Amino acid sequence: MEKTEWRRKRVVLVPYPFQGHITPMLQLGSVLHSHCFSITVLQTNFNSLDPSDHPSFTFLTLPDGLEGLDVSLNNLLNVMSVMNANCEAPFEEHMTRMLGEEDGGEVACIIYDPFMKFVDIVADKLKVPTMQLKVNPAAYTHSMVIFLQLLQQKLIPLPESSDLNVLVPEAYPLRYKDFLMPVTQGIPEPVVEFIQTNTNVQSNAAVIWNSVESLDHWPLQQLQQRWSIPFFPVGPLHKSAQPLQTSLIKEDKACLSWLDRQSPNSVLFVSLGSLSVMDEEELINMAWGIAKSEQPFLWVLPPNLLNGSDPIDTLPQEFKEMTRERGCTVKWAPQKKVLAHTAVGGFLTHCGWNSTLEVLCEGVPLICRPSFGDHMVISRYITQEWKVGIAVEVKTEDGYERAIRTLMASEEGKMIKQRAVNL
Repeated sequence: MEKTEWRRKRVVLVPYPFQGHITPMLQLGSVLHSHCFSITVLQTNFNSLDPSDHPSFTFLTLPDGLEGLDVSLNNLLNVMSVMNANCEAPFEEHMTRMLGEEDGGEVACIIYDPFMKFVDIVADKLKVPTMQLKVNPAAYTHSMVIFLQLLQQKLIPLPESSDLNVLVPEAYPLRYKDFLMPVTQGIPEPVVEFIQTNTNVQSNAAVIWNSVESLDHWPLQQLQQRWSIPFFPVGPLHKSAQPLQTSLIKEDKACLSWLDRQSPNSVLFVSLGSLSVMDEEELINMAWGIAKSEQPFLWVLPPNLLNGSDPIDTLPQEFKEMTRERGCTVKWAPQKKVLAHTAVGGFLTHCGWNSTLEVLCEGVPLICRPSFGDHMVISRYITQEWKVGIAVEVKTEDGYERAIRTLMASEEGKMIKQRAVNL
């Protein structure tokens, strides 16, 4: 009998090129590779990873046309539009070539980020099955479905005088203020199209969620009643994947040595992610809140946090002198290792989903300072549904100090910590 060579089936991954989207997609690739799939990653020029850091994967490039374009948070819808227009043709070329290769292994499916909507167009034309990877919780997707319904029923926009703390029907525990967009304003058509794209999964074979049934049960149940395709909540992916180098910013690992010298559960870790921005006034308020709380802290201050100025240079000299013995500031940190460190007793966070899954897995309680996107929904679940964190009042002078003292040095904080450990 003639011997035939066994070939892995190939899975094609198409991540959206921002940190919170790239990381879980590559983690999923690692899991699938361990289950004998060949992994090909089609990545844009913008925020591309170094293929040498991932020798098990094959990388191909999608020219995105973003050179010289404003890629800041305020221009993300335009970035998405330009990217989708420019990536469709090269993606089709790559896929056509892969499908024609006899020795490349059969293409099992394409797994893509829903923001990369050109994938659907090409996959439908080439008859290749697709799955979406949702890098947000089902609670966020469900909130957008409800948002669209309210728009269609003309129940929003609400009058300017409306109480936005009122609970949204069919979306407990969310309030009107927790939606992606302000509900007292007209909703621009590009935003409506973005939400429709993000909630349209009917052309897919399945949806993979970087989420957990026990955290996301009710929203998953509600969405499953609307959509007939299978759901696979396989998260948290960072716990099942091999360790990967996916950071777009160089990590300062020296902060781990600093943590080694701190007492157990004493340090507040502060990080608002790679895309969040704030004004100088809030940065100074946060700094004085941290200083007056008298807690040891590790504070991540990436260069883009102030939209131009270096936030570390902007901190008052008096703050630096007051906290020199009990504080550490870095531009970026190896977050998973930091959160797993025994010295860390609390996490002041923007409530990004990757950060939230990482901290929940370590039993560390949270202070929530949401910025945009799914952050408000996640913050609400952290504080009201899972009860493992508190919200900070950013518009009050002593809001940060009060939140830090409550979490790190009060009886209420001890109970929150215990719930985080139990969860």
